[in-house]
Amino acid sequence: MPSQPITYWKLHKIPILLALLSLFLYYTFAYQLVRTDFIKLLTLFAALFFLCFKLIQFEKWNLKFMIVVGLLFRLVFLLAEPNLSQDFYRFIWDGELVGHFVNPYLEVPDTLIEQQDLVIANARELYDGMGGLSARHFSNYPPLNQLIFALCAFSGGKSIMGSIVAMRVVIILADMGILYFGRKLLRNLNRSPHMIFWYFLNPLVLIELTGNLHFEGVMLFFFVWALYLLSIKKWLFSAVVYALSISVKLVPLLFLPLFLKHFGLKKSVPFYAVVGAVCLLLWLPFYSSAFIDNYSQTIGLWFSNFEFNAGLYNAIKQIAVQFDAKPWELIKSFGRLTPFLIIGSALLFTFIPKNQKLGTLVTSMLWVLTLYYFLSATVHPWYIIFLVLLTVFTEYRYALVWSAAVVLSYFAYSKIDFKEHLGLIAIEYISVYGFLAYEIFKLKGKKLLFHKN
Repeated sequence: MPSQPITYWKLHKIPILLALLSLFLYYTFAYQLVRTDFIKLLTLFAALFFLCFKLIQFEKWNLKFMIVVGLLFRLVFLLAEPNLSQDFYRFIWDGELVGHFVNPYLEVPDTLIEQQDLVIANARELYDGMGGLSARHFSNYPPLNQLIFALCAFSGGKSIMGSIVAMRVVIILADMGILYFGRKLLRNLNRSPHMIFWYFLNPLVLIELTGNLHFEGVMLFFFVWALYLLSIKKWLFSAVVYALSISVKLVPLLFLPLFLKHFGLKKSVPFYAVVGAVCLLLWLPFYSSAFIDNYSQTIGLWFSNFEFNAGLYNAIKQIAVQFDAKPWELIKSFGRLTPFLIIGSALLFTFIPKNQKLGTLVTSMLWVLTLYYFLSATVHPWYIIFLVLLTVFTEYRYALVWSAAVVLSYFAYSKIDFKEHLGLIAIEYISVYGFLAYEIFKLKGKKLLFHKN
């Protein structure tokens, strides 16, 4: 009788070959790609998405196989320096500050680098690596994220690569947690648990989280854990975990109004109280008289100064320029208006859908975040990952299309001045808008808007 490995090979030969090819492509992406080579980047990205689709198609019910290949894809990046983002330099910088009990919200790197007694290991390399834009602004990363930075900087032993490996391990563990709680949540929502693989094997997730060390994955781990706890009626513990998610990245704050109708007034008040108390407790060690001004100033920049991969805003700007509008004035005006539009959309989805049901609540979250990104002047590729995960728990799939199309925005990385190609951005958003319209009006009709799981 043939041995077990030979039998397994015969049964899974094609998926194994596809996985090996993916490993080779991820290795190429991690160690042999510079971000200025857009054609190579685009080719690798497109090939990895195709292979992801085929692996899920062939092996979506084979949990062990999918876990193994997903882990191997992540471990390929273990010793690679991020090649599409320089944010990790700032992460280590902030971690060094926190580890030496220096408040990262009170001084900008431009000022600190001039100090003779600066406590940061590899200070000059970190400062040069983070770039001028980051160096002249206060840190905008919430407190739990700062504590993770400090832990990783300490674990790295004053080595930049050591800190990179430590951060990567944290992000991989977070993804494993998302896989674990995501499958449980899918079952509780009466959805197929294999859908979580559209997150776990998604090339955008692997490249931007494991590869480029963005901490959205850690935020999403706490977020999915909190939703799972809601699904089993442990709302008090869920509030604590939800606060941890907010304390890694602020985005889950957008969804807090939606819980009002989910819980009802009587239960929502203690839920909000617990979330607020845990957040305040985590912020407390960093509080000072200057903290609020510095932090709000930094957050405000994302609305009124920066623009990247914008959809609606780019269209408005192109029209406004024809009427002699000044782009630098337009972004400030648009930035002042955007928060009110986002708050309005959150309130709209607070009171219209039947958010008492968890499935409907998640769909409302998907819509609120989608509208936020449609309105935003800055949509970095890794932002889409939150939509990808929310999509897994709903009937919608347009975020998966966006996670593939967003690669077109990487064209700006190939230019020294980060100048965008508006034609490519237009293709990206037309594909997303078009697929979303198809899902709403053609696929299953408007009943999808507020799915009633």
